[in-house]
Amino acid sequence: MAKIKIPYSNRLLEVEIPDQNLVGILESKAHTYHASGSQEEIVNKALDHPIGSATLEELVQGRKNMVIITSDHTRPVPSKVTMPILLKRIRKANPDIDIKILIATGFHRPDTTEELIHKFGQEIADHEVIINHLSEDENSVVRVGTLPSGGELWLNKLAMETELLISEGFIEPHFFAGFSGGRKSVLPGVASAKTVMANHCSEFIASEYARTGVIYNNPIHKDMLYAARQAKLAFILNVVIDSEKNIINAFAGDSEQAHAEGCKFVMDLASVKAVKADIAITSNGGYPLDQNVYQSVKGMTAAEAVCKEGGVIIMVSACNDGHGGKSFYENMANAKSPEEVLNRVMKTGRNETIPDQWEFQILARILKKHTVILVSDLCDPEMIKKMHMQHAYTFEEALKRAFEIKGSDADITVIPDGVGVVVK
Repeated sequence: MAKIKIPYSNRLLEVEIPDQNLVGILESKAHTYHASGSQEEIVNKALDHPIGSATLEELVQGRKNMVIITSDHTRPVPSKVTMPILLKRIRKANPDIDIKILIATGFHRPDTTEELIHKFGQEIADHEVIINHLSEDENSVVRVGTLPSGGELWLNKLAMETELLISEGFIEPHFFAGFSGGRKSVLPGVASAKTVMANHCSEFIASEYARTGVIYNNPIHKDMLYAARQAKLAFILNVVIDSEKNIINAFAGDSEQAHAEGCKFVMDLASVKAVKADIAITSNGGYPLDQNVYQSVKGMTAAEAVCKEGGVIIMVSACNDGHGGKSFYENMANAKSPEEVLNRVMKTGRNETIPDQWEFQILARILKKHTVILVSDLCDPEMIKKMHMQHAYTFEEALKRAFEIKGSDADITVIPDGVGVVVK
């Protein structure tokens, strides 16, 4: 038996796979990458040598106010490390500058007080001005243009009215934007609901270029770049993390150039060659990305890339926060089949996108070709079943059922962290 560790919530599950069935274990080299220096040293080095930009200290000179965009509770950005460094360097260069931290919730719910403390630590949560972006609050956004796709671009007023806009984030493969980080802090991060939906339309999601690790010709990426330019995103600090959520590299500077360098680094580490199999096993990398079904679709796309048509995907994901989106859940649960979902979505116009459409479109695409068994002992099994998936309390139960479906001699490929790889 091969013993493999798979992230689940805040721990690792050690699963056993029969040697005769296992044909591949696909992992990002980020998980074994040995960084030189501490996390703080890595971040400070990046800030000392910005890519295509003046230093942060130079940028804040003479400014009265600024906004720092950061990710929400669904992203493992190590803000306890990065934010204190940013704040210290900014205030040393300009002690009187007014700083606001804007949480890039995108289309998600606002962060709770507890989540902010977990993200930043008590000191920053208590003493800094932290504001949740609310995508459906029309009074908090302003129109700043028209996206290349034709959708209206509405962005957070605080971000648009500040004298200096910067962002922090992290770079990993993303299942339809190519990579996270950089421009995504603005769109979808601090964009209005109508703008997010225009950008995430069914036509773009169905594009062959809207895939993990692909930026060239990606229509979603093009919109996001335009939004970041319109917002005048002046500087970014984007980190790369390993499986322990520790920083292994950092890229700072111009929002496009620094992000591009970071994406190259991640692509070199994350690229894995597909090993096709009857059964594909994966996860969403554990907490915080496996808190709900909505986010878990990301990890499923990695398994989709290696699973033979008609195969079984075993998705190990806590989903302790439920489905993650009312529209996402209801559009799956109220449909008779995944095919019905896809047929309806593909008839939806670019500017008629409904909330969470992109997520249930991708889930339906996966379910049309594969059986998905979701492993969790922290969520409601009926919720999973109503969304056209199977549920298992344990991995052993899921594997037994997968063998019943595909036979005892079925090939198995394991992707321990589905959101951390680019399957080629």
